Amino acid sequence: MTNFQKLSETEMEVMQIIWESGHPITSGELLDIFARNKGKEWKGQTIATFLARLVEKGVLISTKQGRANIYTPRISPEEYKRQEAKSVLETLYEGSVKNFLTTLYDGKRLTKDEMDELRRWFAEKAGEGNG
Repeated sequence: MTNFQKLSETEMEVMQIIWESGHPITSGELLDIFARNKGKEWKGQTIATFLARLVEKGVLISTKQGRANIYTPRISPEEYKRQEAKSVLETLYEGSVKNFLTTLYDGKRLTKDEMDELRRWFAEKAGEGNG
């Protein structure tokens, strides 16, 4: 995913179901899951539109199998989260973690426990880079 494109709320909902399924999935299976578990009675064209967008955004792979398309995740949920966090950091905070943390906690003092937790986390990350 070279040009990251954030997923809409519904696209993310579709991807979460695909990730949770743990196997390649058809649009018919997705329609059944949405109807049964989410109470959404979508038409085939609706789910097809979302799936096409997800393929276009590079998070799904579509493979023709007989008359049906099978959809497989191209990235893991963790990779998507990394890409989204990186995009937010670059777009809103000039790529600076310090700017992000300053905005997040500006006007609100961090507790000693929060500061200690951040210090430990940064120390662990710094140690990983030296090994």
